[in-house]
Amino acid sequence: MKKSGSLSTSRRQFLHHSVALGASVASGLSGLGNAFAADADNGKSRLILLGTAGGPTPKPNRAAPAQVLVVNGASYVIDCGNGVANQFIKAKLKLSSIKNIFITHQHSDHNADFGNLMLLAWAADLHTKVESYGPPPLAEMRKLFLQMNDYDIRTRMADEGRPSLADLFQVHEITSDGFVMQDANVKVTAALVEHPPVSPAFAYRFDCPDRSIVFSGDTHPSDNLIKLAKGADVLVHEVMHLPSLDKLIATETNAKTLREHLLASHTSTEQVGRVASEAGVKTLVLSHFVPGGYPFLADEVWADAVRPYFSGNLVVGRDLMEL
Repeated sequence: MKKSGSLSTSRRQFLHHSVALGASVASGLSGLGNAFAADADNGKSRLILLGTAGGPTPKPNRAAPAQVLVVNGASYVIDCGNGVANQFIKAKLKLSSIKNIFITHQHSDHNADFGNLMLLAWAADLHTKVESYGPPPLAEMRKLFLQMNDYDIRTRMADEGRPSLADLFQVHEITSDGFVMQDANVKVTAALVEHPPVSPAFAYRFDCPDRSIVFSGDTHPSDNLIKLAKGADVLVHEVMHLPSLDKLIATETNAKTLREHLLASHTSTEQVGRVASEAGVKTLVLSHFVPGGYPFLADEVWADAVRPYFSGNLVVGRDLMEL
């Protein structure tokens, strides 16, 4: 290719507009009071659904509940179902990128690998402190997990020269609505939701430089969630298909009151559509599917059941889907 000794008119125009765009974006961020330290090039958030099944039993087609939001290379993990570390690697993310962990509520499909995620990240390449947030007994869970794995931790520290896992593994218990934390990438707000008999249970809103994303956690239709999600760009919400409950319950022979729990604590396809519409969200992402394994339901079944009640962008989530 022939090199030119001077800039062409079109290239000068391109550079001029690029500089103007950069200045405009920088000015906009400054107008937010420097709430976010991201620039136009690396401030875009990535939402990855690590696991989209609902319930504690392993499924052949969906992993246990977990999501990760990545902003400027920092990973914010929401819920830690079984196998979350493996899903993290499948998503081509480095475990050392974990900055914060958020637990929505203390059910085993959401917290089973809370400690394991930290242990496995530490055994890989994690060397920075991770602050975790969630309802009690989060602090006791951390304490007991470190005790349970004390032999392995001490062995690896002495034999492999690793830092103290206890120093990297920090927790903060939350019990009420409101502000949770803020850094250069995200502002996180929590709202109490209805998931009896588990209490407290939370939904989380993440306000990023480029968009707002809300995670419902497990909940019955909730006015608090609607308020939290008002005007959000994305709502990731659990969903239950009522016509399939009989077949699902038939496989859970030791759960005598499962039907009552599901109806009192979760959100049907019609209800989730109405919640998203009332909140005025732009995109509704279905996840935490009940049933999540058997009986298997095609994406079209889920979408057709929600669509009459929500006219915005509708996404049927899948494991490792990025939005």
